[in-house]
Amino acid sequence: MVEEGQVISCHTVESWKEQLQLAEESKKLDVVHFTASWSGTCHVIAPVLVDLAKKLPNVTYLKVDVDELKTVAEEWNVEAMPTFIYLKEGNLIDKVVGAKKDELQQRI
Repeated sequence: MVEEGQVISCHTVESWKEQLQLAEESKKLDVVHFTASWSGTCHVIAPVLVDLAKKLPNVTYLKVDVDELKTVAEEWNVEAMPTFIYLKEGNLIDKVVGAKKDELQQRI
């Protein structure tokens, strides 16, 4: 079981689907960080997401590497890094493209 206040990394399509299912059942807001190991901007914004997870534990935070899970990134129309999507019960409700720290928190 994952503790509250953590960012959960999904490294397989199976783990992504499992986390998405758990998030849907929990009825919480889900924030998914689509990232890439080669993106400097992603490395800069990652600690911000970890801080948000600690400050706002009533939200589920997931992280997906677009190179590891290309099909997932394509499914959600991710074209730039970083991209953050906001889901509620599996439905897309918002999206932030770029390392916009203030906007990330405001949308939550």
